[in-house]
Amino acid sequence: MKRWTAGFVVATLALSGSPVMLAWGASPHPELQPGLTADANRDGRLTAADEAAEERWTDARGAIFLPNLDDDQRRCRVDPADLDRAGAEVDRLLAACNDAADDRINGPRDALDLAPLEVHAHRDVSRQAAGRLSVVPADKARIFVDGQAVETLTAAQLRRGVRVRLEGRDVVRDPAKWDGQVSVTLTVADRGRTTTDVVKLRVAPLMLQNELQRAETVLAARPNKGPGWPTGEPPYPKGVPGEWEPFAKTLGRATRSAGARLKFVQGTARGWKDMWVQDTFEPATASMPVVGGSRTMRILIRSGNVWEFPDRDGTPVATPRPAGRLLYRDLRGPDIGIVQELSAVPSDGLNDLLNMGGNIESLPPYAGYPHGRVVYGAESRRPDAGFIKLVTGQGYQAPVVIDTSWLMVGHADETTHVVRAGNARGWTLAVADPRLAVDLLREAQRTGAGQARLFADTNSQQKPTIDQVLADSKGLADNEAAAGHIDEQLRILLAATGLTADELVRLPVLFERVPGYGLLRARTPGLVNGLSLTARDFAAPDPHGPKVGGRDVFRQATERAMRRNGVRVHWVEDFFWAHLGGGEVHCATNALRDTRSTDTWWRSAGSSQAPQA
Repeated sequence: MKRWTAGFVVATLALSGSPVMLAWGASPHPELQPGLTADANRDGRLTAADEAAEERWTDARGAIFLPNLDDDQRRCRVDPADLDRAGAEVDRLLAACNDAADDRINGPRDALDLAPLEVHAHRDVSRQAAGRLSVVPADKARIFVDGQAVETLTAAQLRRGVRVRLEGRDVVRDPAKWDGQVSVTLTVADRGRTTTDVVKLRVAPLMLQNELQRAETVLAARPNKGPGWPTGEPPYPKGVPGEWEPFAKTLGRATRSAGARLKFVQGTARGWKDMWVQDTFEPATASMPVVGGSRTMRILIRSGNVWEFPDRDGTPVATPRPAGRLLYRDLRGPDIGIVQELSAVPSDGLNDLLNMGGNIESLPPYAGYPHGRVVYGAESRRPDAGFIKLVTGQGYQAPVVIDTSWLMVGHADETTHVVRAGNARGWTLAVADPRLAVDLLREAQRTGAGQARLFADTNSQQKPTIDQVLADSKGLADNEAAAGHIDEQLRILLAATGLTADELVRLPVLFERVPGYGLLRARTPGLVNGLSLTARDFAAPDPHGPKVGGRDVFRQATERAMRRNGVRVHWVEDFFWAHLGGGEVHCATNALRDTRSTDTWWRSAGSSQAPQA
């Protein structure tokens, strides 16, 4: 919006016999007015069509810019000695290195990450004219003029016009403190008069990917000590995590079959047992309009875990989860940035489990929610407030909160998983069903297979028979308690999505009580806690269920249920690598997905930020 602040003149002209009043500042010539243009209509071009209402930003109109948090020239380095260092200073330094941390454009690729603006040519300004570009709030974006981080414009620049680039320096972390919008003001002073033009832009929100999108790269951990590394150290049972080779082999076969690339991330000497790649970060993207589509940057949201580690003197100090530092070493680079929102003090152990990526899931787009929704677990246990605000406060993926406090690990991925469907929305939920697991065992028992064992083809020290499981009244009561909790989760999810119970894909999972905690966990590998490779390919943990007639009854039931929805199951061996440690395939992997179907988020008018359901 253009304003004149001095030199107001009124003249009367006779047109067709009627007097007409004209008002202007220094001159009636429009080229004397300052002009600043941003891509308000979101077509990637700077044209006259962008001028209308450029000083306001709405869901339907207004320019968008990226948070420039990647490292296009790979100039940021991670000292190996820092990866296991106690304290949070290492993490502050790691997060502080990115393309927006300096006042230069880091090469041609970096220039593509900056939003274009233009100062129009002012042909009639005097040689004494001076211009200034200012950003509010100043710490959220930076202006580059002719490739230089300057705010002032010379008379020569004003006369010829200049291309301007705006660099985003942060993401929305707490919308109550910053809603993501910035104002850029062009001020021109000339011959005693001052004029201004204001445009408003918004940083692109972080949008979580969803399980229906094809996995381009699958990430998993690799131990750094090879076979024979020490095992059985607390909190793991003897031999856990172990048997990495069969996990890697079967996961590799599944990813190749689905056309995905598999990348292993190697841990550090001290923290290699933290092989929970899903729990280390949640993948998101940020996109802005360009000609013909979008410019997209992956932004990985580091988990909010803060633990206590002894420093050199043996004093416990608050230390962000060291495995999160591997993101900066192995994944940060061109078009991939990292954000973190970490508490200064550790959460207690049970609450801290909810600060992990496995507790952050998403629903694909559906009616009323064109960008999908975030799903996370909480209730009597809560994730860190700062971390969850970063995830849920972007404004376009309203959260659905389910109770996971009854689970030992407490993650949303333990009980449900999005899968494709032939219904109107194109998807439904696969759900862990403890009652179905018992029904399958009872059916097998009726056929005379009561002596068939669970986990028979593993190295597990416990291999109960079907008869033993069904004779354990306390175990059956604990399993039914899990079913009741899942019923309550489904009540919330069905109300939030409009799904009906008969659309659900039920998979057999037995649950058990964890000694000393009173909380529940999957006794048999949690079949829903797998990884979608494509909408039609699902990498599931091998359940090692009892065999009847040479066929695993849990496998059979899963393959049959998923096949009805057009999904092929790829079995992955994770019993010792993940299951006995409290997780599954999903927990031990992560995926960078093809998000092109959702990158142009601005084309779906309207925010879907609604009260939590």
